[in-house]
Amino acid sequence: MMEFLTQNCWWIPFYGLIGSILTLPWSTGIIRRTGPRPAAYFNILMTLLAFIHGSIVYQAVCHQEPREIIFNWLQTADLNLSFAFNISSVTVGAMTVVTGFSLLAQLYALGYLEKDWALARFFGLMGFFEAAMSGLTISDSLFISYTLLEMLTLSTYLLVGFWYAQPLVVTAARDAFLTKRVGDVLLLMGVVAISALAGSMNFTDLYEWAERVELSPITGNLLGLALIAGPIGKCAQFPLHLWLDKAMEGPNPASILRNTVVVAMGAYVLIQMQPILIIAPIALDVLVVIGTITAIGASLVALAQIDLKRALSHSTSAYLGLVFISVGTQWTGFGLLLLLAHCIAKALLFMSAGGVILTTNSQDLTEMGGLGSRMPVTTTSFLVGTAGLIGLLPLGGFWALRQGLDVFWIIDPWVVPVLLFVNFLTALNLTRVYRLVFLGETQPKTKRAPEVPWPMAVPMVSLIITTLLTPIMMQRLSLLPDWGYINIAVVILLVASGLIGVIFGSIMELGRIWSRPVYAPLRFVQDLLAYDFYIDRFYDVTVVFAVSQLSRLNAWVDRYIVDGVVNLVGLATIFSGEGLKYGVSGKGQSYVLTILIGVGVLGVLALWLIDFSF
Repeated sequence: MMEFLTQNCWWIPFYGLIGSILTLPWSTGIIRRTGPRPAAYFNILMTLLAFIHGSIVYQAVCHQEPREIIFNWLQTADLNLSFAFNISSVTVGAMTVVTGFSLLAQLYALGYLEKDWALARFFGLMGFFEAAMSGLTISDSLFISYTLLEMLTLSTYLLVGFWYAQPLVVTAARDAFLTKRVGDVLLLMGVVAISALAGSMNFTDLYEWAERVELSPITGNLLGLALIAGPIGKCAQFPLHLWLDKAMEGPNPASILRNTVVVAMGAYVLIQMQPILIIAPIALDVLVVIGTITAIGASLVALAQIDLKRALSHSTSAYLGLVFISVGTQWTGFGLLLLLAHCIAKALLFMSAGGVILTTNSQDLTEMGGLGSRMPVTTTSFLVGTAGLIGLLPLGGFWALRQGLDVFWIIDPWVVPVLLFVNFLTALNLTRVYRLVFLGETQPKTKRAPEVPWPMAVPMVSLIITTLLTPIMMQRLSLLPDWGYINIAVVILLVASGLIGVIFGSIMELGRIWSRPVYAPLRFVQDLLAYDFYIDRFYDVTVVFAVSQLSRLNAWVDRYIVDGVVNLVGLATIFSGEGLKYGVSGKGQSYVLTILIGVGVLGVLALWLIDFSF
C-alpha cells in the first residue's frame, strides 16, 4: 500500500483540481437551495486527503534516495518533452507544506468569508491555486514548471479580482496580471531557447547539459537573464515588485497563501534552475543586485505604510530578496531554510491581520489601537509570528538567518550587513505595527471589536504551535548545526540587530493622526518611502506613456492608412463598376474580346518581367 501511494503521489495535485471542479454546481449557481457551504466542504475534504496522502508519502521517502517518475509525451529527433516528477524528501515535504497551508487557509476562509455570497467561487479558485502549487513542488521538468507558473498567474488574477464590483480591485488584478506577464514572456523565450539548445526540458538532463555545454558569453548570459525573469515577477522583486502591494485588495485568506507559499514557488523554481545558471555568470550577479535592492528597499518602504496588509507584504518582498541573494551566490540551502521559516511566520502574521480587519472593518493603522486586551488569540498570533520571522532566539527565523550569516561571514562578508539591516528594519516595522494595532487607547472602530470566530481561531492556534515547534522540526530534519560549530559573533550580531529594532520600534514616537513632519527633508523622506520611491509614477511617465503613445500611433495608422487603403480600393471598385455598367452592350462577343484583351495584357506583362529578370 505504501509503495502504491508513493508511486502515485504525482496524483496529489489533482486533489485540489478535483475539489475545484466539485464546487462548480454551487459557484455557477446551478445549486442554490443548500447555499455555498457544501462547495467549501468538498474542497476542504479534497485538500485534507491531499495532505494525508502527502504526509504518508513523506514518511515513506524521508530516508530514501530520490526517485524519478517520467511519462513521455512527445519525442522527436531533436526534442524530448515528457512529464517528469522528482520524488524525494525535499519535494514531497514541500508539497505537504503547500497542502497544509492551503488546508489552514481554507478553514480560515470559512470564518472570514462566512457571509460572502461568492464563497463557492472562492473555494473553487483556492483548489485551482493549490493544484498549481502542489504540482510545482514535485515537478522535474522546466516545461511543467512553466505551465504551472502560468496557472499561478491566472489564479492570482482571479483571486485578486474576487470582489470585481469594486473598481480598485479590478485595477489591482489587472496590474498584477500584466506585471507578471512581463516576466512570463521573457521566461517563455528562455524555455523555448533552452529546449532547442539542450533537446530536453527535464531538470536532470539540463543539469548535465549545463556542465558540458560551451556557449558564447552573450548567448549564455541572455539565456540566463530570460530564465530568471519569470521568478523575478513571481517573487515581486525589483523592478516587477509593485503587483504584490496592489494584490492586497483581494480577500485575506488568499493573501495568506500569496505572501507565503505562492511567492515561495517562484523562488523554489529559481532554486531548481540554479545549476543551469552556471552558464550565465551575469545572471547570477543580477540576482544578487536585484535581491539586495529589493531586500533593503522593501524593508524601508514598509516603515511608511499605514495599510496593515501592505506593511506586511513589503517585508515579503524583502525576505524573498534575501533568497535571491542566496541563489545568486550559489548557497541555495540558506534560501530553502529561509523560505520555510518565512512561510510559517508570515502566514501567522497575515492570519492575525485578517482577524483585525474582519472585526474592525478597516485596514488603516491610524484607525486602530487597544486591541490587545480584546483579541488575545489574535494578539498572541502577531507576537509569535513576529518572533518567528526576525532573528530572535530560539525560533525559526533566527536559525535561518544564522545559517546565512555563517555562510556569508566567510565567502561574501558584504552580505552580512545586508542581512542584519533587513532584520533590524523588519523588527522595527513589526514592532511599530504591533503598537499601533494592539497597544494604546481604543479608537471608534476598535471599542467593540470581538475575538475572531472559531474557524479562524483554530488555524491561528495551529500555526502558533507550529511556529513555536519550528526549531524542533529543523532539528529532526538535521537542518540545525551542532552547538560546537556555532559562531558566537554571528549569534550576538543577529540577536542584537533584532533587539535594537524592537527597542527602536518601542520608543519611537507614533502620532495617531500621522501628522506630517515640520521639516521639509523629513516630509520628503516620508513621502518617498510611502509612495515606494515613486517607482509607479516613474513607470507612468516612461513605460506607460511610451506604450500609450505607441498605441495611439498604431490606432491612427490602422484607421487612416490601413483602413484608408482598403476603403480606397473599395471605392475604386464601386465607381469602376458603376462606370462599366453603362458600357455593357449585352453581346457575348464583346465579353470574349474584353477577356482576351485582359489575358493578353497580363501575358505581355509576365513576359516582360521574365525578360527583365534575365
